[in-house]
Amino acid sequence: MLIDAEGLVVGRMATIIATRLRGKHKPTFTPHMDCGDNIVVINASKIALTGKKMTDKIYYRHTGHPGGIKETNPTRILASKNPEDIVRKAVQRMLPGGPLSRAQMSNLKIYPGTEHPHEAQQPEVLDIASMNSKNTPRD
Repeated sequence: MLIDAEGLVVGRMATIIATRLRGKHKPTFTPHMDCGDNIVVINASKIALTGKKMTDKIYYRHTGHPGGIKETNPTRILASKNPEDIVRKAVQRMLPGGPLSRAQMSNLKIYPGTEHPHEAQQPEVLDIASMNSKNTPRD
């Protein structure tokens, strides 16, 4: 499946992606098996956050050393060399932990621009914006 993330709200998009990665949308869903779809996300650097989250939301990480807590915000991540990390972490944190979720995350490919090397597989387009009016910010 191909998802164009331009102008989509991150959390709502991530829930749909996590559901599709696990295979919960299929009648043959089994919790202990990887029966989900492969998903390609393009335009990950053009995502949207509602409200003032672009400047006020803080992502924390720890280096593992004493006093090694680091913080950043979405504006800095989108300006970095890996703007797709916001989408990847949002989806990863919606999956249950363990070896199965790591295998399911390998079925997710995220690209910051419109170019991707999966044209030969002819992925079908999933229009998340038309599923619900809340999937795009209201401005």
